[in-house]
Amino acid sequence: MVHETLAATNAIVTLDVPLPGIVWGWIITMNMWAKSIGTGIIFLTFFLLKKYPEQTGFIRFPSAAVSFVFIQIFLLFTVVDLHQMFRFWHIFAHPHLTSAITIGAWMATAFVGLLIGMLYAIYMKKDVAMYDKLLGWTTLLAIPVTLYTAGLMAEATARELWQMPTESAQMILAALLAGSATMILMGGNKFSDPIKKDLGLVLGFSAFAAFILYMSEYIFGGMKSEEVIATLAFVKGGEYTAMFWIGQVMAFLAPMALVCLSLKNQSYYLLKIAAVSALIGLWVSKHVWLVIPQLLNMS
Repeated sequence: MVHETLAATNAIVTLDVPLPGIVWGWIITMNMWAKSIGTGIIFLTFFLLKKYPEQTGFIRFPSAAVSFVFIQIFLLFTVVDLHQMFRFWHIFAHPHLTSAITIGAWMATAFVGLLIGMLYAIYMKKDVAMYDKLLGWTTLLAIPVTLYTAGLMAEATARELWQMPTESAQMILAALLAGSATMILMGGNKFSDPIKKDLGLVLGFSAFAAFILYMSEYIFGGMKSEEVIATLAFVKGGEYTAMFWIGQVMAFLAPMALVCLSLKNQSYYLLKIAAVSALIGLWVSKHVWLVIPQLLNMS
């Protein structure tokens, strides 16, 4: 609604009208969750092929295929969330380079192009050297692709809980958590014990670091502003308390405990349980953290 017009500059001053309810819901949660798997599996593929080149060659095709599928899911839910979803091509034809979603869409498209190249190299040409060369560039691009959502959330006005530095760290840790969990499930018993141990360590340490970040915000976040205090009230005895702690236990605490038991007893079947728990819990944790700031009345 027009509030006033300044005659000297012909500028129109408008009043922002807050949208009631949750604007970013489970669709965006699916977006972030699928992106974490799609980029995370590339990080772990690069790591394993560099450290264990003779033992992990079989993962080249399935890892690229899994990444491609989950990046397509990520892009699908990105398009579905647009208010005019059939105009998504405007991102490319009429770009606004100050928008994180525009830059992210371009990078994700380039990422998909590299994945197609990797699949072509390994499946059609059987060219391992070409695959590995493309994998290096894909791994580099996976970093900004998984980080761009943090920039998008940081652009949201009056959302003090979504701070860029913290969200960036959470996005990288989510990718490592999801990537290691997916690799554990994908590789199964084909991996040797040292490889399973390394995957378990990546899963355990990423879960530990992510849990520390969440607890830091949970305990000390209220020092930022009154808005954060009001936001965290939804998980401190509010309607999302149970869901928040279910996510924390399944995504971080249970995987940490299962990884420790697995490594101590050299019983690596526990890693599969940890991987499933981490993937389910990551979705729940992401969803709670996405929703609770939107429950505040911004007017």
